Amino acid sequence: MDVGIVLTVARGQPAKWTAATGHFSPLPTLKVRRVSSPPSLTERRAAPTALEALLVCTALVALAEMGDKTQLLAFVLAARLKKPWPIVAGIFVATLANHFLAGTVGAWLATLVAPGTLKWIVAGAFIVFGLWALVPDKFEEEARSYSGRSVFFTTLVAFFFVEMGDKTQLATVALAARFDSLVAVVAGTTLGMMIANAPAVWLGERLAQRVNMKVMRWIAAGLFLVMGLLTLML
Repeated sequence: MDVGIVLTVARGQPAKWTAATGHFSPLPTLKVRRVSSPPSLTERRAAPTALEALLVCTALVALAEMGDKTQLLAFVLAARLKKPWPIVAGIFVATLANHFLAGTVGAWLATLVAPGTLKWIVAGAFIVFGLWALVPDKFEEEARSYSGRSVFFTTLVAFFFVEMGDKTQLATVALAARFDSLVAVVAGTTLGMMIANAPAVWLGERLAQRVNMKVMRWIAAGLFLVMGLLTLML
């Protein structure tokens, strides 16, 4: 009967001495697979997807825009210029540019502030926006002459500057800091603005008469407050 002695030779390689052959023969080594530990409760909380960010941003901004000064501007432009397609196109380009700028600022701020601190800042911002949404906006129309200008350019410039510092623009900053998807945030906030403003251009004052702006403001305020609480909890 062949007798073998198992030894460990240089470099930790296991081998067996076989008396019949008079030399060591290597033994097959076992491969050890690393088994990862189960994720913790915090890790199991999936980060919001781009689709979730898109839907949340669309809903929040669409409701917050109802009765906002930029929507009032859309009413004025529609009444004075009476060319809905160039007005809607100007609103879209102005909003896209404005909110891309705001979203970029929000994403940049998120890289500068510690996550724990950022959570409180963003949550506080949402709560402030919720209270702000309850305050009706007023838009004072200036006596201007639009002759000699293109309707598209007039709308683009007016809408871009009126949106500066508005709650929907500042909300875009906070949303970009909250969600790790700049494209989804900008797309959602822009879509929300178009949902609120395109009908304002086409329907004019009929939209204001058919929609209860006070109810819309309360719903928007509630959503902002919920977002603030969820930001603190998650």
